[in-house]
Amino acid sequence: MPRSTDPLDGPHDDHGGVRRVLAVPVALLTLVAAFFCWAALVTRPNGPWDDGAYAGIAAACLLSLAASGAVTGLWLFPSVRRAMGWAWAAPALTLAAVAAIRLAWLD
Repeated sequence: MPRSTDPLDGPHDDHGGVRRVLAVPVALLTLVAAFFCWAALVTRPNGPWDDGAYAGIAAACLLSLAASGAVTGLWLFPSVRRAMGWAWAAPALTLAAVAAIRLAWLD
């Protein structure tokens, strides 16, 4: 069997260390996405004339989508996918789906 040149594949690989380092930006971006998704869900316009609330909901949805997209973009790197499984990207993808639905159903 040919020898791998990947630093993560070897007798002394440290997936735990890589996972701890990558968990920081993934967790922080997921928390940012969760905050903006929460803000989009709890903000209610006073009526059809409340353009400020509608703009705030749309902005919160877009910021949640951007933070979730950053997590997904980070996770798409092969070295990150090897160290971190789907479970690390799933919360951000779920938040992105909720934000997209809220943005689509914006009254």
